[in-house]
Formats: sequence, C-alpha cells, structure tokens
Amino acid sequence: MPAPRRCAPAAGVADRPVPASHDLTMTLMPPAPSTSGPALGETAAKRRVEAEPPPSVDVAPCQPTLLIIDDSPDIHRLLIARLKHENLRFVSAMDGYEGVRLAEEQQPAAVLLDLDMPERDGFATLRELKENPLTSRIPVIILSSTDNVQTKVAGLDLGAEDYITKPFNTAELRARIRAVLRIHSLMRMLEQRAQLDPLTGLWNRQHLERRLREEIESSRRHNHPLTLALADLDHFKRVNDTHGHPAGDAVLEGFASLLTHNLRSCDIPCRYGGEEFAVLLRDTPAEAARHVLERIREALAHTRWPKHPELPVTCSFGLCDDSHVQSSDPATWIDAADQALYAAKRAGRNRIIVAGERPTSSR
Repeated sequence: MPAPRRCAPAAGVADRPVPASHDLTMTLMPPAPSTSGPALGETAAKRRVEAEPPPSVDVAPCQPTLLIIDDSPDIHRLLIARLKHENLRFVSAMDGYEGVRLAEEQQPAAVLLDLDMPERDGFATLRELKENPLTSRIPVIILSSTDNVQTKVAGLDLGAEDYITKPFNTAELRARIRAVLRIHSLMRMLEQRAQLDPLTGLWNRQHLERRLREEIESSRRHNHPLTLALADLDHFKRVNDTHGHPAGDAVLEGFASLLTHNLRSCDIPCRYGGEEFAVLLRDTPAEAARHVLERIREALAHTRWPKHPELPVTCSFGLCDDSHVQSSDPATWIDAADQALYAAKRAGRNRIIVAGERPTSSR
C-alpha cells in the first residue's frame, strides 16, 4: 500500500469549494464492501484524519497569517506587540529571499514589507512577489521610514496595496491592516464564486487551468510530485436519454460528492465540462493517486440510485504525473491525461490508466 500522502500548504484561493445545495433526485448509498481491501468508509475515515475541516466558503484559517519582512528584530518584536489583539498569526522573515520563500509556503493573508534591507531591497522583493503566480494575489503593505512621494508612488505602482511610514501610529496601522484584509477577503470570495460550477459546486475549468499552471511551477521548484487525473462518466448520454436530464444531473452531483468526501482538502477536484471531471492531487505520484481514485471508482460502481436501482454508473480515469510529462505547459499535461483516459475507454471503460501504460484486458 502506498505511503500516506502529505499535504503541502495550498497556493492561491482555497482548494475546496462549497458543495452545491441541490435536492438530489438520486441518493448515494453505502457501497458494497470490497474483497480487495477495506470498505470505502473505513478508508475515507483514515484519509480524513490528516485532512483539514470539511468544505466551506473560502476555507481560510480563522486566524489570518501576517508575514513581516524586515531586517530589524526590534521591528518584528514591536509589530507583534502592537498587533497582538488583532487575532493574527505572525510569521517573520529577516530578508527578502526568506520573505518570498515563506510567502510561497505559508500563503499569508497579507505581507508587511520594509524597503531598506541589505542584499535584496523591498522593491526587488515586492516585484518578485507580484510576478510570482503563487504570491501575486497576496496583498502587500509597505512599512518604511522613507517618506517621500516618489518612493510611495513607486511602491504603489509595483503593486503594493498601501504604504505606511515609520514611526507608525498603532491605531492607524491596525485600521489599515484590517481594511486590506477585509478587501482581500471580499475579492477572494468574488473570485471563488466566479470559478465554481453551479451544478456540482466543484471548481470549474477556468480554475483548473489557472491552478494547474501554478501547481506545475510549484512542483518543479520544490521537487514535489504532482498528478493530474481526468475522469469521464461512462455512457453518460445513455443516462440522460433513458432516464432524463434530472437523473443525469443527480449522477453528476453524486460523483462530485464522492470526489469531495474522499479526497484530501488540498486536492483540487473540478468539473472539466459535461460529464468530464479533473482532479489535481498535490504531493502525490501517479501510483499513489491510482490507489485513491480506485476507491472512488469502486464506490461509484457500487452506488445504488434509489429512484433508478437498475441504473449502473461507472467512470474511467486517465492519469499523468511529473514523471510522464517533462514540459511545464499545462496543455501538455492535459493532453497526456486525456490520452490515458481514451486508452481506458478503448480498453473497456470502468478502469484507471496511467500515461504510457499498456491497458490490461477488458473487465
């Protein structure tokens, strides 16, 4: 059995969207026990031990993280003391290089950035934060002793949300940080809602394409495995033609529910279009991803649909990971997973094929 998959900090907005609140025409029933391993419920329960809380709107920590990038230890101590009642979690970086690294890893709610630092100054650090897709959406507040108009304009033009001069007024600093966090939270909420599929509540294709690019870059930089899975519900048109579109919608929602409840919170399930779905499995090689998705495939095949108990629903999966795709181009990854998916279809459907793998005989 593959080793447990660890879950690195997520990049960008929350990875798990809000489940759709529809009345299902069909209801998922517990799958029949599998003789090849533990029951789905047992496996899912074990996997959820390391997962974060269940899906909710904008799953951000209740205590936002504030990253302070300043070369003065005294400033770090002063800021933490003055902001201790703001319900913030503090992360400190003593230079720009460490600051960028921590911004990527911690995904803070905001950054307080000094300009006058050795080796790499605040402008260079700000420029890198705004050019990096993993950190470009994090709001930055410049906190500097430099108080001239040209410097302020330069910082704001580079993408800083605000500029505060030292020595600062504590009440003003608190108010400005609260304002930045409030605006950023609202922007994230709007961005998230624009990238949700209205039927299933999963992320949509637009979100997948953006996150795939970010995750490929992160995987290359940190040498972490990444798997992309494409899934297609087998003979889905037959479900719509025979039982009607409400039944087809319920199948789509039921499969989305299986994905949501049997993946980690840092995995990224999306509705790619029609009856096609996609999943980004972070820090997971293809063989470990196969093990996880096999449970979901078996669960769907054993699901009973109360209004149509005679209806069999199965799914085919195509997988690729960074060992199969050397390119950083998201289109190349999608093509590799798509080719594996079509191989699964040609081999008889209701199976999982990894890129470059020779399909086994039909089930």
